[in-house]
Amino acid sequence: MLTRLKVSGFKNLVDVDVRFGAFTCIAGRNAVGKSNLFDAIRFLSYLASDTLMNAALSIRSESGKTGEIRNLFHRAGNQYTNRMCFEAEMILPNEGVDDLGQKAEASITLVRYVVELGYHEHETHSTLGALELIREQLEHINVGSAKQQLQFPHSARWRRSVIEGRRTTPFITTSGEGENRIVRLSQDGKQGRPKSISAAQLPRTVLSTTNSAESPTALLVRRELQSWRLLQLEPAALREPDRFTTPPGIEPNGAHLAVTLYHLARSASRQASNGQSALGSQVYDEVAERLSHLIDDVVEVGVDREEQRELLTLQIKSRDGTIHPARSLSDGTLRFLALAVLHLDPNAGGLICMEEPENGIHPERIPAILTLLQDIACDVDEPVGPDNPLRQVIVNTHSPSVVTQVPDDSLLVATLGQTIIGNERSMAARFGWLPDTW
Repeated sequence: MLTRLKVSGFKNLVDVDVRFGAFTCIAGRNAVGKSNLFDAIRFLSYLASDTLMNAALSIRSESGKTGEIRNLFHRAGNQYTNRMCFEAEMILPNEGVDDLGQKAEASITLVRYVVELGYHEHETHSTLGALELIREQLEHINVGSAKQQLQFPHSARWRRSVIEGRRTTPFITTSGEGENRIVRLSQDGKQGRPKSISAAQLPRTVLSTTNSAESPTALLVRRELQSWRLLQLEPAALREPDRFTTPPGIEPNGAHLAVTLYHLARSASRQASNGQSALGSQVYDEVAERLSHLIDDVVEVGVDREEQRELLTLQIKSRDGTIHPARSLSDGTLRFLALAVLHLDPNAGGLICMEEPENGIHPERIPAILTLLQDIACDVDEPVGPDNPLRQVIVNTHSPSVVTQVPDDSLLVATLGQTIIGNERSMAARFGWLPDTW
């Protein structure tokens, strides 16, 4: 869960310092920087998995030319900054697994991660440019500081369920200058010497290489960053049937909706056979009941299992008994269904970003999708557990209808303000909470 983000030197984000709750709606007119904030979040996520260059190439540039790494840096007139810095404070799940399936347990669950990158001309591709790791740091935030650091409204019971552990020294530090820069990765326990890596020509962050054996907490930070995703639900992907063998889990574009819902229902049925109260049909009933808030005519939601072609197809049934397969459903209905399934999926954790969730939704039904998005997010009044996963939702919008219907303490306003770099003036994004909220 991302609780605070500082960004400077990235696109039009200069000296940005913003805090988030479990559910946040960023509102502002077009081209003020709402999407750039999402890009900064995605960039951090990519840096936890891939090389510096590939992470940068995965983010769209203002000119639309993703190969121009220079365009990711803030520009004032014709002058670019040469560095960009990201600082993220986050709450971690207390356990997870590494790439080899080895279990990891965090020694502390409230941490701050800092990464600073510089730009230099590429030796062989001068038009492309390259990134270098200037600084990387991962440090603990003391449990005693948690109440002060987590400024969004929440209960003490919730805070005690997610904040635990103690630490006295940083996990990752950077020292030295230029070619002598060294990044050190410390183990969670007191035993063992820190692992030292030369930062010169380092192709990726040190965090992206961690495993459970050397630093389980750093590994869980990596996993948390990797779980941050931007949902860009595409109707074509949502309509596609899935094969029996497709692994469950909705992709950022909405793919594998049918198989995910099918497996959620099967999992509930297996629990019922083991003496639990859940029934597979209740999963379908919950999704249908949620969808009825959007479409009055819905009475059933299910997944058709076609044995001959081994395909799973999402479908809904209307009051007159007509079966409507996914290929015949509207774009808005499909997006709503995907969110309803995400809400029920305990494995869909982490941070979910979504742009303009009201798209394709009738204005009278906007309250239904806003309620669903808030329900997907963790309930910060109740302890975290299987029925209340540590999950966060951040959306952006320029719709007055959305702005008037979200809680005041969930509304983050985006505007433009003037900034000066050298002798050049430029416009930069500004983010602020409403007066008299947290």
